[in-house]
Amino acid sequence: MFDTLMKLDKDREVLDFYATDKRATKELLIIENFRETIYEPACGQGHIGKVLEEHGYRVKAEDICYRGYGSKREVDFFTVKENTLDIVTNPPYFCADKFLKHALEISVPKVKIAMLFRLAFLEGQKRYELFKKYPIKKVYVFSKRLNCAKNAEFEKYKSNAIAFAWFIWEVGYTGITQLQWIL
Repeated sequence: MFDTLMKLDKDREVLDFYATDKRATKELLIIENFRETIYEPACGQGHIGKVLEEHGYRVKAEDICYRGYGSKREVDFFTVKENTLDIVTNPPYFCADKFLKHALEISVPKVKIAMLFRLAFLEGQKRYELFKKYPIKKVYVFSKRLNCAKNAEFEKYKSNAIAFAWFIWEVGYTGITQLQWIL
């Protein structure tokens, strides 16, 4: 299914591999706690998973394309049928809506899902319907820009003009969304 979702664009990295600035995960762990084992279904080279491990978490790391970290068995997240672990990930942006919806649908109640998205992910009528069905529990907006580097080439891509935020869901949550800033 993943292959059918991918729309090739010469300016985008194939499979949308944009590595996550380590600071993003470090900041998240200051303000959120997770279960002992965390699922990272788009682990890439481990930019999120390694930070989680450094902070004492066990990580079930998988990806559709093995890049030297996590399970060598390539796993298309859309084939996963059930999840009981908290999820922390930076999903491919081209299928972010579907990735989130799938995570919410396969996860059992009380599972926490943290996804790093562009702040603009809040926009859109389709997403509004998704957010009505699955309310966001918290949004943590970065006041200082993050650097998510194409192909993990952080030396080549030193800055970024895109605003990012951690979006947090807890499966079964029905309250209002809390908004906070990460300084």
